[in-house]
Amino acid sequence: MKAFKAYDIRGVWNRDFDADDVYRIGFFLPQVLKADMILVGRDCRISSDEVFNALCKGITDSGASVADAGSTSTPTIYWATAEFGYPASVMITASHNPKNHNGLKVSAANALPVGYDTGLNAIEKEVETAEIKIVQKPGKVKKVDVKSAYLAFLEGYKKDISNLKIGMDCSNGMASLYCHRLFGDKILYINDEADGNFPGHEPNPLEAENQEQIKEVVLHNQCDIGVIFDGDADRVMFIDEKGQFVSPDLIIALMGHYFFEEKKQEGKVLQDIRSSRAVGEYLAKFGAQVETWRVGRAYGAGKLREINGLFGGELAGHYYFREFYYSDSGLLAALVVLGLLASFKKEGLTLSGLISQISAYFNSGEINYKIERKQEAMEAIREHFSAKDSPESFMDFDGYRLDFKDYWLNIRPSNTEPYLRFIAEAKSKEKLTSVIDEVNLIISSIQ
Repeated sequence: MKAFKAYDIRGVWNRDFDADDVYRIGFFLPQVLKADMILVGRDCRISSDEVFNALCKGITDSGASVADAGSTSTPTIYWATAEFGYPASVMITASHNPKNHNGLKVSAANALPVGYDTGLNAIEKEVETAEIKIVQKPGKVKKVDVKSAYLAFLEGYKKDISNLKIGMDCSNGMASLYCHRLFGDKILYINDEADGNFPGHEPNPLEAENQEQIKEVVLHNQCDIGVIFDGDADRVMFIDEKGQFVSPDLIIALMGHYFFEEKKQEGKVLQDIRSSRAVGEYLAKFGAQVETWRVGRAYGAGKLREINGLFGGELAGHYYFREFYYSDSGLLAALVVLGLLASFKKEGLTLSGLISQISAYFNSGEINYKIERKQEAMEAIREHFSAKDSPESFMDFDGYRLDFKDYWLNIRPSNTEPYLRFIAEAKSKEKLTSVIDEVNLIISSIQ
């Protein structure tokens, strides 16, 4: 089935999967995850109620029951799964994808992510081949309130941010249900009504066009910071006071001030394979050990748990926390960053000033190449740069990352789209341009 991906089940609703598929997923999910009760939440997409009804029918026809958390955010479901001891959960969402998409994010007990390699493959096999045998005694659907407890947990991270002027874009997504309570009414909010048509813009804050509104708010109102969430509120990104997008990996470094300096905690930090070299260099001053792993929550959250890491993050704006059952929360990350900025402002520091202290590198940002011969292109790039400059380190667990004295690059195949993704960073703009030009030549010769 087209909708089964590396991290979750996702696609265009009624094209890549439909209500019958979801019913079958619901029916076999309790068996695969060995769960007699499944917590289910859903986002505000127009199709989410239809997905919910089909999923619940499948679950209850198998004999398992549903704890219905209603309309909520993805991190709420992660947290509640572990906090209240549910053996499994499903969040109905397509995250940052357009409004005609939907999907299912599946977690096992303790909010362990279920990816294709850790259970979705088994569910897909059952969905495609197994026979439905409805039990004589179906399960039940019971409404539960987990949002109140989740909000109470988050409020433990609130600090006095009254000295900040903040612009906040909820992207008409699930952050809308929480932001006024958490951050107050003096924030300059936009798109803060949950609406599955996403009238403000598509709920993907990584796309430059979707940042335009919050950048305008920041510049027009002379804000100290802009905050923008994605559709299901598991990701967050930031705009500095100059209206510039802050690369999310650099926020991992900034958070070191909270965990190591302010809270005096200890532990490893996790970054993904695309992260700036500056992250590890900056966190070294706190004595932190930084580990690098694969892209995606199904890998990142599991790895942070494996190493018992303190926190971590990704270039895509996911931030994971040990205190959050090793899962990601856009709202928790925003609370930490805003609290830090409020403290630094008292010292006369701005967000752009803080970021400039973290990194002086020149970064390409992620560049996507649509190409069929992905592996061939990756090998060609690896061979070209390895022959030209001997790499100081080499990683091959998520595409290839080659680190050289004055630059590094990562080339990796997308797990969800027909793209080869490339990112590079260098100590000089000239070197970065040279690396990008060389990669463009290699890719064009293989097209």
